[in-house]
Amino acid sequence: MVKTMTADLSHYIRSIPDFPKKGIDFKDVTTIWKDPTGFQLAVDQFVKKYSGLKIDKVVGIESRGFVFGAALALRLNAGFVPVRKKGKLPASVISEEYVLEYGTDVVEIHKDAVQKGEKILLHDDLLATGGTMNAAAKLITKLGGEIVGISFLIELSSLQGRKKLEPYEVFSLILFEGE
Repeated sequence: MVKTMTADLSHYIRSIPDFPKKGIDFKDVTTIWKDPTGFQLAVDQFVKKYSGLKIDKVVGIESRGFVFGAALALRLNAGFVPVRKKGKLPASVISEEYVLEYGTDVVEIHKDAVQKGEKILLHDDLLATGGTMNAAAKLITKLGGEIVGISFLIELSSLQGRKKLEPYEVFSLILFEGE
């Protein structure tokens, strides 16, 4: 079942059964990017939500979070900062490890990417378990940034990732329930 948080964008999302493994119904967001109407509608809804907050930086999570994150940064007159997997950033970084279904992973941010007191909007394409975004939020906190919101294009509510992101305000444009 699909429940939308704002205007219905769910028809722009392609579901791919059994990818990357059997039993997973993968939500492919690349289909919204190739349609300028869908892409614009999504960006407009994020901008409407966050335009009054005077955001200093939008932080996008590798790699699909970069697409909407950069577009939002431009529209919100904010800077854009990438959070990447370990070993991908060229200057001095801080790191945060997080737990995956089988094992761990690490995300990093440049040490000079966020200044103390800056208002930060975190963005990624999809909220599942919340592990990656939780790690990114810890990085921003370590740098002294003030997280004013966390946004996603899609949220898979059955995986309860939102709980891992408390006490932050989480906003998702499309909510897939029971999947």
